Amino acid sequence: MYPTEFKYTKDHEWVRLEGNEAVVGVTDYAQQQLGDVVFVELPEIGRQLAQGEVFGTIESVKAVSELFSPLGGEVIAINGDLATTPEAVNTKPHETWMIRIRVTNAADAASLLSSTDYDALTA
Repeated sequence: MYPTEFKYTKDHEWVRLEGNEAVVGVTDYAQQQLGDVVFVELPEIGRQLAQGEVFGTIESVKAVSELFSPLGGEVIAINGDLATTPEAVNTKPHETWMIRIRVTNAADAASLLSSTDYDALTA
């Protein structure tokens, strides 16, 4: 069910590693739990994040939830389209990225979950 090329956090973010960069979004499970997403707040480009640090918020008709960085590094891009179309998180959660990070410690990825482990977590 979950893309095998991604890694996952227990907080329901996905990460796709591309060399020393990481692309981050939220999982299908997360968007199902949230319901209709109406707003996404993302960090400034250039912000330094520690692994597990809050990088933004996602707001739905049900709740506001924090977004956690799966890896430490510098924010090098944000998905500005989410400012006008936050509902993309609901329709294509594994294709809709939120931030791109230049990873500072690749060893952090060892603590992330595989798709099989994440599927078991959410079962």
